[in-house]
Amino acid sequence: MEITSCEITTTWFSTKVLLAAAVCTKAGKAIVSRQFVEMTRTRIEGLLAAFPKLMNTGKQHTFVETESVRYVYQPMEKLYMVLITTKNSNILEDLETLRLFSRVIPEYCRALEENEISEHCFDLIFAFDEIVALGYRENVNLAQIRTFTEMDSHEEKVFRAVRETQEREAKAEMRRKAKELQQARRDAERQGRKAPGFGGFGSSAVSGGSTAAMITETIIETEKPKVAPAPARPSGPSKALKLGAKGKEVDNFVDKLKSEGETIMSSNMGKRTSEATKVHAPPVNMESVHMKIEEKITLTCGRDGGLQNMELHGMIMLRISDDKFGRIRLHVENEDKKGVQLQTHPNVDKKLFTAESLIGLKNPEKSFPVNSDVGVLKWRLQTTEESFIPLTINCWPSESGNGCDVNIEYELQEEHLELSDVVITIPLPSGVGAPVIGEIDGEYRHDSRRNTLEWCLPVIDAKSKSGSLEFSIAGQPNDFFPVQVSFISKRNYCNIQVTKVTQVDGSSPVRFSTETTFLVDKYEIL
Repeated sequence: MEITSCEITTTWFSTKVLLAAAVCTKAGKAIVSRQFVEMTRTRIEGLLAAFPKLMNTGKQHTFVETESVRYVYQPMEKLYMVLITTKNSNILEDLETLRLFSRVIPEYCRALEENEISEHCFDLIFAFDEIVALGYRENVNLAQIRTFTEMDSHEEKVFRAVRETQEREAKAEMRRKAKELQQARRDAERQGRKAPGFGGFGSSAVSGGSTAAMITETIIETEKPKVAPAPARPSGPSKALKLGAKGKEVDNFVDKLKSEGETIMSSNMGKRTSEATKVHAPPVNMESVHMKIEEKITLTCGRDGGLQNMELHGMIMLRISDDKFGRIRLHVENEDKKGVQLQTHPNVDKKLFTAESLIGLKNPEKSFPVNSDVGVLKWRLQTTEESFIPLTINCWPSESGNGCDVNIEYELQEEHLELSDVVITIPLPSGVGAPVIGEIDGEYRHDSRRNTLEWCLPVIDAKSKSGSLEFSIAGQPNDFFPVQVSFISKRNYCNIQVTKVTQVDGSSPVRFSTETTFLVDKYEIL
């Protein structure tokens, strides 16, 4: 007796219950499809392409059938969630399975759109595999699927905790060793080998590198190249004094830790990569005299109002790339009215700065170093005055019958600022799914792995100084704190700027460029 291929396929399908699960367009185009039996791509695409043609527009159905398979489906805006089953499957169980599939999709996709489904296709496939195994429904719920796909491991958490402890201990040991080495250098100086001071800009010889430890806190050396160990640099007037180095002994100690397998974390590991790129990106036009004006803010507020602490640190760093501009003075304009504490570098003429707001060396015959970032002025502001808060955040969670309705609003108090890439991060309860967004100014991202809702605002300035977000989700009011804020601005908070640069001899003006950055170190509403 001759058996056709269609009869073989039908007989083979009858041994299974659920054949495939797919998300497709209304035209039958497959976006994501997971087959639970061996099926060719041509076969599944043919079944999905035939699906829209079988639907009767005059009636409401939840399934359609052909001679060999049954389609159980649910519309989702412009898409369909479709289960392809055998005709002898239990339709009630299939409908229950379909509802679970439909609830899984919003867990991984912010919008029920084709591009969003495609972007999270692998997450959906992994979740589908937890629902159905070998064609039969598994006894799982939505919370269990989330747990299984996250692959959370207690052993991994313990390993990470041990690893982080080792890293902290290594950094503490590194700092302790660095202090010992610096103390040893100071002891050597007191015994008769005293090195030249800060005033030897560009004219004094480098002697043993012992001066570096005296000015590490104020002078910052950027983009230090990593090279193989070289012989000691000879003393001579050919190079300016290189400031801000930590000493070869400290570098060797760090290299030794790394060679033993320890990971030394840098201070900006916790920050977003995009923020670090924007902050440290070189300016488009850098003149021979370039200044970086950088401010960092640390702020803690209470959820019921009140500023617990606000601390701001700022610094002007000077970089000269041409030695003919080494003998210059900076004209500083200070329009701050908040009472910041200013401090010049010990080798800057303090009387000149106090009387005329000019930054110049005590010895006008000396030169600033070349190709080094030199901190010449720093300032500090610490306050608990609420009117000094640059951006106020008001979070109001209120309990409702189904959980909590959360209202969050922001207001820019310092209208001269222009904040970019603002992200307000709200923690969410775990295991309750995605929040239902009501009204929102800007955009949002729901991170189901970290259980956070990120409210993203590209710009906050005087024209868009306030906005709000409303959403609903299961939980308690305490679940939505602490709220964290991050932003970056090209305008500084304290209104301290360099307006002019002149030569010491003749007071002729010098072209210069400025790079201003105001960013967040920590900004929390507890």
